Amino acid sequence: MIRRTQLRSVGAKDYYNNGLSTADYYISEQDKSGSFSGRLAERIGINGPVTKFAFDALCENLNPLNLKLLTPRKSRVRTAAYDLTACCPKSVSLAHAFAGDDHILRAFRAAVHDTMKEVEADAKTRVRKNGKDEDRSTFELIFADFIHQTARGVQGHTADPFLHAHIVIFNATFDPVEQRIKAVQFREIMRDLPYYESRFLKRLADNLREKGYRIRPTKNAFELDSISPAVISLFSKRKNEIEQYAADHNITDPEALGKLGAKTRAKKQAGLSMDALRADWKKQITAHGLQNGFAPVRFAEGGPSSSATPAQCVDQAIRHHFSRESVVQDRRLLARAYKVAVASDITLDQVDHAFKSRADILTVKDEGRQLCTTSALLESETRMIRLAHAGKGLFAPLYAEPPAMALQGEQAEAARHVLMTGNQLSVILGSAGTGKTTLMRETVALIKAAGKDVVIVAPTAQAARGVLRQDFADAQTVAKLLVSPDLQRRMRDNVLWVDEASLLGLDDMLALLDLAHKQNARLILGGDIFQHNAVASGDSLRLIVASGVEPVRIKKIHRQRTHEYRDAVQNLARGDVAAAFDKIDKMGAIKTFGDNYRSLAKDYMVVRNAGKTALVVSPTHAEGEAVTAALRSALRHAGKLGVQETAVNRLVSLNLTDAEKADGRFYDPGHVLQFNKNWRDIAHGQTLSVLGVNDDHVTLMDEKRKIVDVPLSDLRGADVYRKTALGLSVGDAVAVTRNGFDANKQSLNNGQLLTVLGVDKETITAGAADGATEYRLPATFGHLRHAYCMTSYSSQSVTVDEVFIAQNTESPAAASLKQFYVSCSRGRDRLHIYTDNKEVLLAQVSQSGNRMSAMELTGVLSHTSLLYH
Repeated sequence: MIRRTQLRSVGAKDYYNNGLSTADYYISEQDKSGSFSGRLAERIGINGPVTKFAFDALCENLNPLNLKLLTPRKSRVRTAAYDLTACCPKSVSLAHAFAGDDHILRAFRAAVHDTMKEVEADAKTRVRKNGKDEDRSTFELIFADFIHQTARGVQGHTADPFLHAHIVIFNATFDPVEQRIKAVQFREIMRDLPYYESRFLKRLADNLREKGYRIRPTKNAFELDSISPAVISLFSKRKNEIEQYAADHNITDPEALGKLGAKTRAKKQAGLSMDALRADWKKQITAHGLQNGFAPVRFAEGGPSSSATPAQCVDQAIRHHFSRESVVQDRRLLARAYKVAVASDITLDQVDHAFKSRADILTVKDEGRQLCTTSALLESETRMIRLAHAGKGLFAPLYAEPPAMALQGEQAEAARHVLMTGNQLSVILGSAGTGKTTLMRETVALIKAAGKDVVIVAPTAQAARGVLRQDFADAQTVAKLLVSPDLQRRMRDNVLWVDEASLLGLDDMLALLDLAHKQNARLILGGDIFQHNAVASGDSLRLIVASGVEPVRIKKIHRQRTHEYRDAVQNLARGDVAAAFDKIDKMGAIKTFGDNYRSLAKDYMVVRNAGKTALVVSPTHAEGEAVTAALRSALRHAGKLGVQETAVNRLVSLNLTDAEKADGRFYDPGHVLQFNKNWRDIAHGQTLSVLGVNDDHVTLMDEKRKIVDVPLSDLRGADVYRKTALGLSVGDAVAVTRNGFDANKQSLNNGQLLTVLGVDKETITAGAADGATEYRLPATFGHLRHAYCMTSYSSQSVTVDEVFIAQNTESPAAASLKQFYVSCSRGRDRLHIYTDNKEVLLAQVSQSGNRMSAMELTGVLSHTSLLYH
C-alpha cells in the first residue's frame, strides 16, 4: 500500500526528527540512511545521502547549497512536501526479517524506485503567465527516501516487523519553459495514488516471484503463500491498534485513515538490536503454536496460481467499475486490473496493452485526465433516450378539459400536465418538501376516475413499503414489478407511476421504458434530480431531462414551517450552498462537537420527550453506528431501553459487485452467502458459510453441515455478508435489512421498522410500528440493524418534525451537495447539525455529487447541471 501525509512548512522540519530519523522507533543498526533522488535533486547537485541540514532547508523552500529560495513563494503555511509511505505486505516484512540477507530489501527498493520514476514523469507545475491557467509537465522532482523495517511498538509489546519506505516529495520542480524552479501541482499525483499503488504492488510481487516466492492474492494486495494468515495477524498489532482507533472514532475515509499512524503513536521505545527482535518474534510464534504457519520458503513447489489472461484482468476491472459508474478515469480501471493480475506472470505492460486494445472502451481527454466509458453504455443510454422520446403524441389525453381538483398553484399545473398530455412519458421534478405525495394522491384519484388503473412503484423498499404504502396500500418496488407478470398485466393500457425516480439506474430505467411500450402504458416519473442518484451506473432521470423531455417543475416548498429554514432548503435546491450554509448557521443549527455525540443524544432526547418525531442522519454507516451507541446510552439512562442486552447474529452486506463476486480474493472464511434464486440443491433464501476458496470455486457449508462447491461464476445471484453481533435490549428500534419471513411465515420487508419486545439467545420477539402485528425471529436471523440513525440515501423519502445530522469531516468521500440537501430537507420544524469543523464541512458539501454520462462524455449530449429556472 501507499499512504500519504501532507507536510506544511510549519512543523515540517520536526517530521524528520519525529518520523523519519533513525532515533525514533526504528532499529538504528538496521535502518538505511535516507537519500535524495530525482532529476531536480541532480540538477541542483544534492542527490545522495540525506542530512538534517539539507532536509530542513528544503522544508523551508531553500536550496541547501546556497540557502537561496527555491521557488518564488515564501510562506509559513505552504505545503512543504508530501510523504508517500510505501508499505510491504506483512508476510513480506516477516520473510525479510528472517531472510539473513537483503534479497527482499532489494526487491522492495526496486519496486519503490521504478514507481517513483513514474510519479516523477507525471510531475507538473501550474502556469499563470500571459493570462494562462493551466498545468505544464516538468518531469522533475526532489524526493528523499527512508527505508525502515519495523512498526512503532504497541504498548506492552516490542515492535512488529514492517518493511516500509517513506518517500518525501518536496514542493519544487523545474519549469522547462520558464527556466526556473516552481511549486509542484500535486493534485493529479495525489488523485492517482491508487494507480501508483497498484503498479508498486504488482512490481513487488513480480520481483518476489522471480526470487522464488509463491504469491497469494488478497482483496487489496498479496501475501507470501508460505506464511499463514494466523501468523500475519499475530504480527499486525500496530495495524489492529489503528483499525480499532478508527472504529472507535468513526473514521472511514482512506485519506483520514492514512493519517492515523501519527495520531495514535505510542511513546518511543528504547532501541533493540535486530537479533534481540528476531528472538522475541520467534518466541511469539512458538508461544502461539504457529510454527507450521511460518515457513518463508523460496522456490517452493505448488501453491496458488492464476490462469487469467491480460484481457480477463481488464474485463474484470471494466465489469466492476461500470456497474456503478458510466464514466471512469483510465487509471482507476488500470489500477483494478493490475490488482487482479498481482499473483500471475502477467506483466504491467501486458495489462496496458490489453486495455489499449479494447475497441469497446471510448476515451476522452478532460483536464489532463483520460476519461473512459464503453460503447455498450453509450448504446444503452442512447436507446433509453430514444424510448423516452418515442411516445410523444402516442395517447389521447385522459381529460379533454381541466378537471375540477383541490390542488392549487404549481401542484395543480403538474396534475393538469399529467392528465392532459398526449405523451406516453411525463416527468415531474419537485424539490424536497414541495408536496409531491399530495400531488400524487390527488392525481392518482383523478386518473382512476378517468377509468385507468395505476400501478405505483419506487426504487427502494423504504420508499415503496415504508412511505408510499401510507397512501397507496399496493405500492411495490421496481424490482418486484420487473419480475411480477401479474403487476405487469395490471399495467396494460393503464398507468405506471414511479416515485423517487432519481434513484433509478440505467438498466432499471431501460426496463421500465421497455415495459411501458410493451404494455401500452403511460409512464409518470416523479423525483428530484438534485437528490441522490442510483447506486448503479446511470443518472437516468437527469439524462432524460437533459435530452429534451420537458418536465413539469414544482419549486414552492411547503414542508418547512419557518421561513428561515424553508429559505435555506430552497437555496440548497438551487445549488447555492454558501447562502444556505450561512442561513443555517445563523439559525444556530450548526454545532461543533468533541464528545462522541453525547450532545446530539441529549438534544435528541429533549425532542423525543416533547412528543415530536425525529430523525438522525449520517453520511456513513460507521459514523451512524457511533451515533447509535450514544443514542442508545441516553435512551437506556432514561429508562426507554431495558438494562439487559443480548448479542444476536447480524449479517452486514459487503455490497460486492458482480465482478467482485466472481473473484475469490473477496471471500474470507466465515463470510455468509445468501442465495436470491435456486441453484441446484440450494434453495432461494438459503444461507451458507464460506469455508474457503479453491481455484474457481468457493466451498460452502449449509445449516446441516453439508459441504458444497459453487463455481465463482455462478454467484452473481447471491448476496455476500460478514457476520457480526448486534446488541439488543427490550425497547430497541430495529429495521429489517432484507425481505424474509418470521417463524410463523409472516413476511418481513426490507426497511420495515420494528420494536424489540423480548430477546434471548434463541428468539427475538418484535412488534410492528402499528402495534397490531408481532413477529418471532430466530436469534440467527441476521437481517436486522438498529434503526436510530439512517444514511441520507435511506432517508430520502422520510419527513419528521426535527432532523439531526451527524457529519464528521473525516469522511469527505461521502459528503456532497446531494447528501447535504437530502439530509437537511427532512425536517418540518428544526434542523440540528453536529460537525467537527464548519469550514471544512462547507467545502465538502459544495461538491455537486453529479456523475457524467456516456452521452455527455462523448459529446452526444451536452453536459448540463439542469438548475431550476
